[in-house]
Amino acid sequence: MPDPGERPLPRVDESSDALFYRQPRFVTHIDDAAIRAVTGLYREVLPPGGRVLDLMSSWVSHLPPEVEYARVVGLGMNEAELARNERLNAYVVHDLNADPRLPFADAEFDACTICVSIDYLTRPVSVLREVARVLTPGGPLVVTFSNRCFPTKAVLPWHRLDDAGHVSLVSGWLKEAGFVAVEGLDRSPAPGRSDPLFAVVGHAG
Repeated sequence: MPDPGERPLPRVDESSDALFYRQPRFVTHIDDAAIRAVTGLYREVLPPGGRVLDLMSSWVSHLPPEVEYARVVGLGMNEAELARNERLNAYVVHDLNADPRLPFADAEFDACTICVSIDYLTRPVSVLREVARVLTPGGPLVVTFSNRCFPTKAVLPWHRLDDAGHVSLVSGWLKEAGFVAVEGLDRSPAPGRSDPLFAVVGHAG
């Protein structure tokens, strides 16, 4: 369950996220090499044939194209972007900063992904506790991020940290939310020549 005592993390722009994300952005937020690194990690961690929740989803899927999954559900902020994502079997438009509760049943998914978006959650632990609830026991959560963001919408603690600090921060959020076997990874494909790519992987307890 979400933590009613978790205070929202501050941001430069505290205006409505629904307004900010009203216009679709059909762009990628990391370069091709970093995207391939995300896909490679998913190939290693996500269970083939499983039910996957793509949290904070958009118009592009980074799932391995050759791997079949029983069901892929996206949750994001812009319906036009979600409708363009051909890998999704279904999608939900939902603002996690307005309501961190996930509109899914307990143990509905076998795995969850959050790609280059964790830094926008104002109540990350509450959201991640909900992720743990909707995952089957032991189900993996793969959180990936780089050094890019919409700076006015990223939470202020994110701006105060370097890459290693981001890995530590996200790892702490997962542990506080009840995830186990939490591991931070540097999957940067070509340091100095492409976008860096970092990940934190944990498993529902």
